[in-house]
Amino acid sequence: MPPSAEKRRAAEIARRLANAYPDAKCSLDFRTPLELLVATILSAQCTDERVNKVTKSLFRKYPTAPHYAKARIEQLAQDIQSTGFFRNKAKSIQNCCRVLLEQYDGQVPKEMEQLVELPGVGRKTANVVLGTAYGIAVGVVVDTHVTRITQRLGLTKQKAPEKIELDLMQLFDKKEWIMLAHRLIHHGRQCCTARSPKCPQCPLESLCPKIGVQT
Repeated sequence: MPPSAEKRRAAEIARRLANAYPDAKCSLDFRTPLELLVATILSAQCTDERVNKVTKSLFRKYPTAPHYAKARIEQLAQDIQSTGFFRNKAKSIQNCCRVLLEQYDGQVPKEMEQLVELPGVGRKTANVVLGTAYGIAVGVVVDTHVTRITQRLGLTKQKAPEKIELDLMQLFDKKEWIMLAHRLIHHGRQCCTARSPKCPQCPLESLCPKIGVQT
């Protein structure tokens, strides 16, 4: 398939997803870039629903970076315990906020290079913050849903998130990157599930080779 045909197919996929999920957005509750950063760190190996339950009181208790930076680490870990891996997450959040205080006046930076240098922040988390909190499209968020769906659609043969992201950035217009991820994640939860995907109801079925789907 020549590149122009691949890009036309990608554009049609983006169009159909936009029609199916016009109001798709990040399912993590937040009001500030810091809250989104903390929520995204907590979301590793945890459902967004569980994270939202925890952050409802967490954000009241720790409204700014200094609150996390100066917290007793044992108490912070206890406050986020139900999200799993809570000791590591507490250390990441506290160390991240200490760097924010030391280098950025307690504010979350708007540059990918600066974000990925923060403790506990990888490229996926940085993309979430940049795209959702700041509206800055630097890349495409690649989580388990995005990985599964793009592989099934034949948009990528890669397995590493960074390489999948590069493939998607080459196929889709930059203006699509932020919403594309939101819509793929919604699609993965509602239709293209890991087990028993609802292929007959899928708006992408006629475009999908169903790679790896058990029929």
